Amino acid sequence: MPLTDRTTAPTEVLVVLPTYNESQNLEKVVVGVRHFGHDVLVVDDASPDGTGEIADRLAAADPGVRVLHRPRKLGLGTAYEDAFRIGLADGSALFVEMDADGSHLATDLESIVDAARGCGGLAIGSRYIRGGEIIGWPPHRWLLSWAANLYCRVLLGLPTHDCTSGYRCYTRELLLQIRLDEVMSQGYSFQIEMVHRTRRLGYPVVEVPIRFEDRVAGASKVSRGEVRRALWTVLRLRLNR
Repeated sequence: MPLTDRTTAPTEVLVVLPTYNESQNLEKVVVGVRHFGHDVLVVDDASPDGTGEIADRLAAADPGVRVLHRPRKLGLGTAYEDAFRIGLADGSALFVEMDADGSHLATDLESIVDAARGCGGLAIGSRYIRGGEIIGWPPHRWLLSWAANLYCRVLLGLPTHDCTSGYRCYTRELLLQIRLDEVMSQGYSFQIEMVHRTRRLGYPVVEVPIRFEDRVAGASKVSRGEVRRALWTVLRLRLNR
């Protein structure tokens, strides 16, 4: 898996952007993150729409942007795991997960990073606490997401309101304790398992309200199969507990 070279010292914060067919959205998201001076690592799974080439162009023009090219579509969970290992080796202190489709606003980034830095554990950008909101979702999409989070909270005993949020920040210490090689989930259920593992390790999980805006370009990657696998993962975590 080729990784573009680093030409500058790493910053404290590494923002990871997994991509698959996000050519219409990636550049705007990267520019938004770089406005705050944080490093960006794009993890592209051989997107056929040219996303990888756009990422390479951005990296060539900005030493704070790097690209990890993977040979095929390997899943969200492994994208974050590969990126976290790179950031840990580089010495990054805070690790942000962020969608590359524009639904996560860069204006919420600093509040999430500051919350993780302050609590020493995991900070989640939450759609389901006071001050959080979702723009552009039809009622059935909102109901599915809300019900999935309720399912996680009940089966796993999690007080977190938005276990499935993909906008979050981990501290270096927490990721080292989680042991990424032991994480079972490799799809969108990765988000749920990481909250579960954080709680079981005794690290704090704080929620920061965010404004979530549904993508305006490209197609969602959340399929019915992903939803079923996530539900099964929660049940498996419950049984293992």
